[in-house]
Amino acid sequence: MSKITKEVETIISPVLDELNFELVDIEYAKEGKDYFLRISIDKEGGVDLNDCTLASEKISEVMDEKDPISEMYYLDVASPGAERPIKKEKDYQNAIDKPVFVSLYAPVEGDKEWLGILKGVTDDAITMEVKEKARTKNIEIPRNKIAKARHAVMI
Repeated sequence: MSKITKEVETIISPVLDELNFELVDIEYAKEGKDYFLRISIDKEGGVDLNDCTLASEKISEVMDEKDPISEMYYLDVASPGAERPIKKEKDYQNAIDKPVFVSLYAPVEGDKEWLGILKGVTDDAITMEVKEKARTKNIEIPRNKIAKARHAVMI
């Protein structure tokens, strides 16, 4: 997490808590000549457009007041969607027995990307049930090799 995203998290967390929204993710990125601050929120039962609009208005107010970002940027507040990121420990715990996709810094058993069912989580590794051709197997992936993890939609 960058210095800016950490600072933004500190600023907006109380606002989201007051609105009973969960902060799922923050991304600050430059795309072309424009900067984007993307904030993903959720709540029990999911968020709708009205929730995102309300959160965006409140976040915008506090960000204008605290002004932690010097560049002009676009604020985008949205639902994390079906393929929400898995970052925090509770995200991993909530994903057990659900489909996940992980991309890795370094290969495990020859691959840097895995799609399967998350079967277990420890401090050091995750265990996934993956399909390889016609058979199913469990693979253990060290947590320090995980670059990104997210929920997955499997058909």
